[in-house]
Amino acid sequence: MPKPTPTRYRTTNWSTYNASLRQRGSLSVWFDPDMVWHAEKSGKRRRPETFSEAAIQTCLTLKVLFGLPLRQTVGLVESLIQMAGLDWPVLDFLTLCRRQARIAVQIPYRASGQPLNLLVDSTSIKFRGNGEWLTRKHGASRRRQWRKLHIALDAGTGDVRAVEFTSSRQGDSPLLPELVSQIPPDEPISTVTADGAYDTRRCHEVVIERGANGIIPIRRNGRAWKADCPAAITRNEIFHATRHLGRALWKTWTRYHVRSRVEARMNCLKRFGERIMSRDPARQTAEIHIRIAIMNTFSALGRAEIEAVT
Repeated sequence: MPKPTPTRYRTTNWSTYNASLRQRGSLSVWFDPDMVWHAEKSGKRRRPETFSEAAIQTCLTLKVLFGLPLRQTVGLVESLIQMAGLDWPVLDFLTLCRRQARIAVQIPYRASGQPLNLLVDSTSIKFRGNGEWLTRKHGASRRRQWRKLHIALDAGTGDVRAVEFTSSRQGDSPLLPELVSQIPPDEPISTVTADGAYDTRRCHEVVIERGANGIIPIRRNGRAWKADCPAAITRNEIFHATRHLGRALWKTWTRYHVRSRVEARMNCLKRFGERIMSRDPARQTAEIHIRIAIMNTFSALGRAEIEAVT
């Protein structure tokens, strides 16, 4: 029996996508001259007293984008201001460190104009301990510590629409209501796709309350629930469909494999570094939000459109 020919794919908008890849390296994307940097004079020395949230987020964006410590970030910003010939004050690293703990990061996103197809997943981010190679080579010399990131991705635009950053002991399913609640109530949701860890009564209830369809596979040892509520009835329909059609066919029929896009987005987030630099939980949250804001900005610059070659 001959082997099936593997499917080939091609990018249909390569010239546009190639231009967007180059634009991702442009500092003008992050350093917006329209941002206001406030300062007050104190005697002969000009000391910055307050800085706008946009200015702080710009500095933190450059910090995360280039993997710089706080002092080097301040030096980078100072050099950019000097080369631009601007008479703007430059904040010190203590101010940047203090404001990072309480900044409300603005995460940009695009509205597709269509009902959302949310893809939900979680991953762990390390903030203390040796790297993977060093651990395999010489063993762990100190205890590694992790935190957990939960996101909901818009399958249409590729933008992260909801995010929760918790301790490593936090489960996946209890965070789904918080993720869905971050979507504006007036914005319709079509589907919510997640893995078997979200196969709980509360998760199905939240999906139904938003008028969406849950694409959540039954756990391996799952059984039919007592049909005493709409969530149980909907979940039993998935259970019977999986039982009669088979898990593989059900996933193909419901397009469950689209969930791989959120897994790829997790990989993009870790490309900024296998660990987060901050140690304080509030600063760690701000650093993760900055990473997500950068990824959404990258997606807005341009995405590859891929189609199968017959």
